[in-house]
Amino acid sequence: MNATVNVLCYKSKTLANGENPLMIRVCKDGKKKYLSLGVSVNPIYWDFEKQKPKRNCPNKEELQRLITMKTEEYQKLILDYKVANKDFSATSLITKTNAASKARTVREMFDLYIARLKDANRLRYAQMYESTLTSLLAYNGHLDILFSDIDVPWLKRYEAWQYKQSFALNTIGTRFRHLRVVYNLAIEENIVKPDHYPFKKFKVSKLNEQTAKRSITKEEIISVLNYQGKSYYECLAVDVFTFAYLTAGINFADIARLTTDHIMDDRLVYSRKKTKKLIKIPLQERAIELIAKYRQDNSPYLFPILSTFHKTEQQKVNRVHKVYSHVSKHLKAIGEELKLPIKLTTYVARHSFATNLKRSGVATPIISECLGHSSEKITQIYLDSFGNSQLDEAMKNLL
Repeated sequence: MNATVNVLCYKSKTLANGENPLMIRVCKDGKKKYLSLGVSVNPIYWDFEKQKPKRNCPNKEELQRLITMKTEEYQKLILDYKVANKDFSATSLITKTNAASKARTVREMFDLYIARLKDANRLRYAQMYESTLTSLLAYNGHLDILFSDIDVPWLKRYEAWQYKQSFALNTIGTRFRHLRVVYNLAIEENIVKPDHYPFKKFKVSKLNEQTAKRSITKEEIISVLNYQGKSYYECLAVDVFTFAYLTAGINFADIARLTTDHIMDDRLVYSRKKTKKLIKIPLQERAIELIAKYRQDNSPYLFPILSTFHKTEQQKVNRVHKVYSHVSKHLKAIGEELKLPIKLTTYVARHSFATNLKRSGVATPIISECLGHSSEKITQIYLDSFGNSQLDEAMKNLL
């Protein structure tokens, strides 16, 4: 027996407001299964013969859209079962479709994705998506909307609203990329049809501000490395910058997590937290000196950023962020004192590592001129793919 799916106004149950709930009914093998759509309608606005809202029904278009969407969702699943030659019942059909539809609104999908990031211990990314969620809520008032409600005009209004709030172009671009990720997730989980996808016409790529190069010359690098700090954090800032420059631009979050286990035969061997890529870097003499300077017997960490006190991932993330703020503040001040042409950050060490090797004649296949997000993986692949002798020779050009 074929399965049938339809939506009806359930007259057997009357709510306190006098309305009847709309129910989806699945019939299969003589058995019927009902599930509420979560909405109700006054029976005077319902055509019980045709089982659809009357012309004068308030919110008729929204109701009809919901009915069509839910009916098509079940019909698609039935077709999938038939194509796969799998048996099913009215109960199993309702159960599977209801489970897939638990997270249906934009707010629910954002909450789901953020929860998945947290489960994977990607806490900084989770915080970034929470920031985007806050922005969307401030703009729209709520996100109890369907993904099909987010069309090109909606995106353009959100873009205009952000410009009015004087947000930077890169910040706006980041928020749209986050929204796009969650929208793609909704498509993957059959929450919304690909036909509704608005990012084919609304191009997020236009919201990328071209970032100026963040490298300084070898002479300027040496002036930073030779800077005599006047406080604990000034010294730590210079030492972290130095270590990052001498170890292929390792970022601050990875420096914070380095332990004695990452030192193997005078090489730094670690997996980059962001990409999980294995990095192997020969340690320069000054880098070894910095490790010896900060090494403490009561701590496994190479630098005094994390300690055994920080046990949970959230504690580690919070601590790294706090120390990074201090280091960034002092690097900026040091750069201004040295009259460097650009703002001094740990990221400058990453770019300068690449550009100074290139200016010294090191082959492009060994290093990448730019270590931004678009080329990090390529750079790391190159650093891994060449033999240790080539990399060791290349690293001698850093100073």
